[in-house]
Amino acid sequence: MFSKWLQAAKIYSDHRMVSMLGLGFSSGFPLVLVSSTLNLWLKESHLPLAIIGFFALVKTPYSFKWAWSPLIDGIKLPLFNRMGRRRGWALFLQICLLLAILAMAQVNPAEHPWVMAGFAGLVVFFSASQDIVLDAYRIDSFETEEQGAGSATFVLGYRIGMIFSGAFALWLAEYVDWHTVYTVMSLGAVVGMATILASKEPLKDQRYREKTEKLPFLPRVRQFMEKSVFAPFVDFMTRKKWWIILIFIFIYRLSDDYKGQMAYPFFDDMGFTKLQIASASKIYGMIATILGGWRGGQIVNRIGLPKTLMLAGVLQGVTNMVYVGQAFAGNNFYMLVVTICCDNIAGGMASIALVAYMSSLCNVAYSATQYALLSSLMSLTRDVVSATSGIFAERVDWPVFFFFSSLLVIPVLILLNYMMRKKIIS
Repeated sequence: MFSKWLQAAKIYSDHRMVSMLGLGFSSGFPLVLVSSTLNLWLKESHLPLAIIGFFALVKTPYSFKWAWSPLIDGIKLPLFNRMGRRRGWALFLQICLLLAILAMAQVNPAEHPWVMAGFAGLVVFFSASQDIVLDAYRIDSFETEEQGAGSATFVLGYRIGMIFSGAFALWLAEYVDWHTVYTVMSLGAVVGMATILASKEPLKDQRYREKTEKLPFLPRVRQFMEKSVFAPFVDFMTRKKWWIILIFIFIYRLSDDYKGQMAYPFFDDMGFTKLQIASASKIYGMIATILGGWRGGQIVNRIGLPKTLMLAGVLQGVTNMVYVGQAFAGNNFYMLVVTICCDNIAGGMASIALVAYMSSLCNVAYSATQYALLSSLMSLTRDVVSATSGIFAERVDWPVFFFFSSLLVIPVLILLNYMMRKKIIS
């Protein structure tokens, strides 16, 4: 038993894990800078809630990154090619990311909101493109039996990156202006740049290039289109009522995503300071998310995916109602911690259950492409549908807004019940 534990722990002392930690940080920190942290800056700039809601649209590239992933996968960068395909693209995109965040730091959103939206969109595009490269780098760096440890370390770095651009950014904003905050945040890209420069190109990728580059260009294109573009779609559409599955994935997180775009503006209206929001959401909330995910994995193993999806769906609606209690409690920090922790526990469970379900749908022959497409569909509610949340929030008071967001879980539960009865999910 002890020898097995030592063998399992040995992988975490591998030098590749240091790379995964740094690259996970580089992947995680941009997201908060174009979502919750930015929303608070916009709110303090006295922008209407409707415009803050529409800023969710800048995250749309995260939902469509699969569309240009073949280009990143197949095109060499002349100036960076000597570093290798993965490292060259990663360094180039991290430089672009640093410059785009610096550009955001120069803009006054109160005077030029759409310029800010444009630069935020650039940050998202470079961040989504970086995710394509770093996911490939992570997968190529490990053998099959090592993927779990590599992914866990990458996710840990991702969470640390989110704390950097969330809790630390809000703490910093208490003492300096937002322009300085975003200038400091741009340095997060330096972590990824240093990691890439100190790392080596994965051997898997080198072997792959040696094999595929022996083919002439047109046969390579034909092979790619057949195996990587058409086949995964055709395979997925052989599933029973596949369109219902896609609708379910699209709406499952709608209740949480709709509410999420307005969460920080709501906390600001309640009179909470940046330090209070930072500690509640990015420290206690992050712990709650991890606990919810851990508990969700246990429940999946115990009662199965369909029942776990149902339970997590109900909890999403119930915990949104806690925000109604927060609206009546007002500036009560203890209630804020309870609200965010309840919300994040439910969200963590729901995320784990949905990821497990989407993973179970993927054919092993096309797992990367099919999962990328399904996860992009899941992101659409966060990045597109939630853009209307600000318009609604301006027309009603906060208790009504959060009560409505909790009701959005009802269509999900009805559809899931139908899928369970018809054995579409089992």
